[in-house]
Amino acid sequence: MDRPILGIESSCDDSAAALVRGREVLASVVVGQGRLHAAFGGVVPEIAARAHAETLDAVVRRALGEAGMDLRGVGAVAVTSGPGLIGGVLAGVMTAKGIAAGTGLPMIGVNHLAGHALTPRLTDGLAFPYLMLLVSGGHCQFLIVRGPDAFTRLGGTIDDAPGEAFDKVARILGLPQPGGPSVEAASADGDPARFAFPRPLLDRPGCDMSFSGLKTAVLRQRDALVAEQGGLWRQDRADLCAGFQRAVRDVLAEKARRALAIYMEDAPGEPAMAVAGGVAANGPLRAALQDVAAAAGARFCAPPLALCTDNAAMIAFAGQELMASGHRSGLDLAARPRWPLDAGAAPMLGYGRKGAKA
Repeated sequence: MDRPILGIESSCDDSAAALVRGREVLASVVVGQGRLHAAFGGVVPEIAARAHAETLDAVVRRALGEAGMDLRGVGAVAVTSGPGLIGGVLAGVMTAKGIAAGTGLPMIGVNHLAGHALTPRLTDGLAFPYLMLLVSGGHCQFLIVRGPDAFTRLGGTIDDAPGEAFDKVARILGLPQPGGPSVEAASADGDPARFAFPRPLLDRPGCDMSFSGLKTAVLRQRDALVAEQGGLWRQDRADLCAGFQRAVRDVLAEKARRALAIYMEDAPGEPAMAVAGGVAANGPLRAALQDVAAAAGARFCAPPLALCTDNAAMIAFAGQELMASGHRSGLDLAARPRWPLDAGAAPMLGYGRKGAKA
């Protein structure tokens, strides 16, 4: 397609719009809501949904302005239609429907996780199939990416995702949100060996993960220190963060080794492992995964931070890939709070009666 695709993303607490043509990002605008949620220690769905509804039109206009065009220069509109906080997803879908209905542009609904999973093709031109670790605030899973709508899940978290665990540990230790950057910064001066934190599920085969117990172990250690000395010293926080981060790193690295071994059985012509999602910004984790890939003889790819966290460029690119495969969405496109990438895989534990999230 000669004309760029407009992407819209609103699955959590970032309102985003972007224009992408081929592998060129013409504009990418992300407006966060951190200030709105700061007092609550996490994202409040109702506040997020209202902010998306109030912001998305302006974000789209800003992206078009940065690209130096208007809607007449756009070839299609792609929008996150799930999974995510339903109010935010609905705000994005309705914005896209309004644009499509008013302009006659084709529209494509995109799985938010597929946007992350396809980002290495946008940034590095990876060939199918490749191994992807999606690791973010709400999701963590190993996928073999075989095509824009073909994914095989090898394993995932059965409870808290790593990003969620980082956020909870930050709250436990009185560190600011988002938790990932705060814990990583605090751990820089810490001793990761001071506390003996568990490495959940490493004693079991397979690629599934669990981080809820690890977070609880940090809470119990904090309480023990407070009871023993009447509070936490700065070094205590640093050591707790370092030990927690090392445990997460060790679990993800070992599970990555196992996932790579399964992936390599397919004898891919250009073996590659990629990582995306907000937690992919963690430096020690990236370094450990890079070592795992190198040991297996696979290329390692970690997109730039701006394209690891939630953004609309990945949605525009995924829409472009899907449209090239013949996908289109009608004006009856629904917002979906849950939408597994691998529909044939058994639902992960802990996802409730409504079905698998991812």
